[in-house]
Amino acid sequence: MPIKIEPAQLASVLPPGGLTIVSSCSAESALLADAVRHAGAALGSMTFTGIFVPGLNRQDWRANPDCRILSFFQTPDLKAMGDAVEFLPLCYADVMAMLRVRRPDAALIMVSPPDADGNCSFGTQVDFTADLWRDIPVRIAHINPAMPHTPGHRGIPFEQLTAFFEAEQPLLAGGDDRPDALSQQIADHIVPHVRDGSTLQTGIGKVPGAVLRSLTDRRNLRIHSGLIGDAVLDLIDAGAMAPGASATVGVAIGTQTLYDRLGAPVFNFQPVSVTHDAYAIGAYEHFVGINSAIEIDLLGQGYAELTPKGLMSGPGGASDFARGARLGGGLRIIALPASAAKDTISRIVPPGAGTGPVSLSRMDIDLVVTEHGTADLRGRGYAERAEALIAIASPGHRAALAEAWATWSAKL
Repeated sequence: MPIKIEPAQLASVLPPGGLTIVSSCSAESALLADAVRHAGAALGSMTFTGIFVPGLNRQDWRANPDCRILSFFQTPDLKAMGDAVEFLPLCYADVMAMLRVRRPDAALIMVSPPDADGNCSFGTQVDFTADLWRDIPVRIAHINPAMPHTPGHRGIPFEQLTAFFEAEQPLLAGGDDRPDALSQQIADHIVPHVRDGSTLQTGIGKVPGAVLRSLTDRRNLRIHSGLIGDAVLDLIDAGAMAPGASATVGVAIGTQTLYDRLGAPVFNFQPVSVTHDAYAIGAYEHFVGINSAIEIDLLGQGYAELTPKGLMSGPGGASDFARGARLGGGLRIIALPASAAKDTISRIVPPGAGTGPVSLSRMDIDLVVTEHGTADLRGRGYAERAEALIAIASPGHRAALAEAWATWSAKL
């Protein structure tokens, strides 16, 4: 049976060195992070890893100067730590493959209190740890009464924990996903592509929120997504969701209103091996994946990792969903505003002129949507793709894009 500890006793049960995976996203534990800092030099040269979300996860997890962070997203806080951070820009399938080889030695996890069967739910963050915990020898839990017991994956049996402490902590809340005028304009061009019976994948933010809230008149919808926010509640309340456990998700980031309702039977929380599995995604008849990018070039390549402030991300799960959608003949949509910085910067750019690495190839995108319309890239050659993309760019940038395309295409 696990032993009950106080946070100050963490070093007595967490062996020094090695790789430790920690709860993050909405399940980040400030109490576990404080316990790590209190442990200090006793933890040795430990490496901490997790899914650290920019703007949400602010803990640095460095118990001492010899500790390091392994991250797959580059938050401003992590970037400021310099060489103490190992940043691996991997898609989710490759993150899982890496963690199965470079196995964590310990897990610091936030879970719900045990249910009647003795299982502690991973709650709002099921993703990687649910797949990995059996092969992690040391499992230390922050049992949080505020963590909901989410349907789907059964969680971790209480008796399989190494140690635990109990304390209530509010879950981290996400940003406002209520649409503004621009995000609603973009959503209005996406909504016609979603039919009754479709299965949806989105991230969170104003555009996904606007899309979901505009689909309340649809019926028998399903969700298969790594992440959900509050907007899914609008679909549920409108009767738009299919009967049964029709929302298969890995992580929830939203308000307390969302967290209070995650025990509903419509939800099916599952690990990355399910949510990001290409064959599971490809099995849906009408799958619609809606993701974002920072820039799209005139060849139809998506750039989603580098901003003027530097790297902010790896490719995340978008390429996993694109791969699955291709298998099943689904629809892959990239949505973004046509411009930035008060229309001084076009987010539709000349061929190969996107900032940073290509996150989604021209074979991974079917539709590009801005507030000015939809560019359907399916079955189109280079010139047709460029013409369609220029047509949805900000009007003030179209002439320059057409000139850039003429210069580039003259080389063909």
